[in-house]
Amino acid sequence: MTSAERMMKALWSACWQRWPRRVAWATMLWAVLYAGFGLVCALRGTSLPYHGGGSGTSGLGWAVMAVGALATLASGGVVRYGLKPGLRVLLWVACGLAGITAFSLLMDVITLMLGQGVDSRASAANKALAAVGAVLLAATARSDRRSAGTAVRAPSAAPQLVQLAAWAGTLTFLPYAAMKLVWASGGTFAGITGEELLAVSERNGASGIFLTLESWGLDPTALLAALGIFLLWGLVRPWGQIFPRWTLLLRGRRVPRWLPLAAALLGAATLAPYGVVGVGYLALATADVVTMRRGDFHSSGDALLVGWIGMVAFAVYGIALSIAARSYWVRTRPACPMSVNTE
Repeated sequence: MTSAERMMKALWSACWQRWPRRVAWATMLWAVLYAGFGLVCALRGTSLPYHGGGSGTSGLGWAVMAVGALATLASGGVVRYGLKPGLRVLLWVACGLAGITAFSLLMDVITLMLGQGVDSRASAANKALAAVGAVLLAATARSDRRSAGTAVRAPSAAPQLVQLAAWAGTLTFLPYAAMKLVWASGGTFAGITGEELLAVSERNGASGIFLTLESWGLDPTALLAALGIFLLWGLVRPWGQIFPRWTLLLRGRRVPRWLPLAAALLGAATLAPYGVVGVGYLALATADVVTMRRGDFHSSGDALLVGWIGMVAFAVYGIALSIAARSYWVRTRPACPMSVNTE
């Protein structure tokens, strides 16, 4: 081992030894901020879950403050006493609660990408803060796990079963994208024409970007579905770890590990539960246990058909994205230098 390698190894070891305390401090600062945010919302009567109306009194503000207080207690304990087993349990509980709170953040991100305003700024801020907290809490709960090493693994494809999951996520999205493109091109599906849906979008305050793309025969959600499929296959194929040739200046460079994983975590955490719960509701509606509202469609049956196409796509894709992200995370972990082939 050269002197430079020994120096880098010592630097890495020193940084890793400081990591648990640093991430615990960051988590504690976030927790205090989050608890304060919930307290302000509760005292001001700001409604964090948007219900389509104005702001009103909501108990969620107090719940947010409680999650922040729990996270403050747990992360403060880690700063003071180290990562004890009981504190780890509290961290994971707070992480789960923060993750539930961050649900549907992706919908707000998509809305902003399409040039539309979110329904509730306070609700969007709450989801964003909760998502950041979930990551920090998970990092703190795992901060005593030592890295496998510093050596970079060679790009590799995911196992066959993971790729089969990617195929399932892709194929279930095709009917959804086709349905959207039929409407965008002016066709009729489920008893409603593209012009009728465009009028509904205008009435609901769709942005100029959304309406312009629709007028060109390009449905924004279908384009996002294509982007989602691209992400899914990037997680399971080697080109998702090294920038391919068509990326020009970036080609040949390593893809930052956090980039696809952050996008996958955001997508999976939103679409998987949203789709699974939606499929459950549609199953009850199909069995006439609950009533399916027709919404903007001409009949409940039309709404049910469209719902099945959308929710199955979201559920299967979200689960496939979770599986692919897990595989990518395992395959891109730094390897122990001794296990890397130096021939």
